[in-house]
Amino acid sequence: MCFVVQEMKRPQLALALLLNLAWTGASGAAPAWPSMITNDPPGNFPPLRPLEATYRFGWAGFTAGAGQVHFTHPVSSRFEFTGTGGTIGFVRALWKMDVNHRAFADAATLRPIEMKQVESYRRKKLVTQLAFTNKGVERTRNERPSSSGPSTKQFDFPNLFDMHSAALYLRSQSLSVGSVYRIVVYPATSAYFATLTVIGHEAISVHAGSYQAIKIDLHLNKVGKNLELEPHKKFRRATLWVSDDSDRILLRIEAQIFVGTVFAELQSIKFDHTKS
Repeated sequence: MCFVVQEMKRPQLALALLLNLAWTGASGAAPAWPSMITNDPPGNFPPLRPLEATYRFGWAGFTAGAGQVHFTHPVSSRFEFTGTGGTIGFVRALWKMDVNHRAFADAATLRPIEMKQVESYRRKKLVTQLAFTNKGVERTRNERPSSSGPSTKQFDFPNLFDMHSAALYLRSQSLSVGSVYRIVVYPATSAYFATLTVIGHEAISVHAGSYQAIKIDLHLNKVGKNLELEPHKKFRRATLWVSDDSDRILLRIEAQIFVGTVFAELQSIKFDHTKS
């Protein structure tokens, strides 16, 4: 899920960065970075089964948000991801936020097709739509209430991913220890150069159960208007744990940002054996 962070207090900003999965950068520019992008095709790992899962999100050790995701294969040529979530508990009294996210990816190439996201706050609503092509992506963004109409933006760069398709592509790879994957992700409003390194295997316990997991280190840079890489002071690094089994489910994320550690953790999961 992706959200735009407006002027918020520290805990609110931390949660927003988490729910956005914190797609922000961390290191300096590298002039030849496009040549470093991983161009391998989707791997031979089995496709993800249709499922329904719930997650909780938090900051500094306490729960501040919850979300539910659905992954389906509605037609043979497409995968579909839908997600809903928002703030809960006392955090909601301070900062009301709800989100609805829907994305489609090509089942053969695992490339994104389109995405629509609606973010509802106490006094405004943001609607973001992405349409992907082989050339790049066109973004349409509308804020309500607003005196101006929708804004559009074109970002031309081949082989982009959104967050849904990036996860599908990465889980299809071997994910052997020491492997490094570099991709360009356009989650909502900007592009980011992501470097993911498989750093090991370990046991992890989350609310949904105990798993053997693949541990992955994540670094990102924002891609500027002239394709220069820009650092981001608010994000340091993130660690992801993915189940080391035939499903490769995201179990937990911990992101180190300027106010501390934010996290997302799997609460429950159910597979739909009636759909393919």
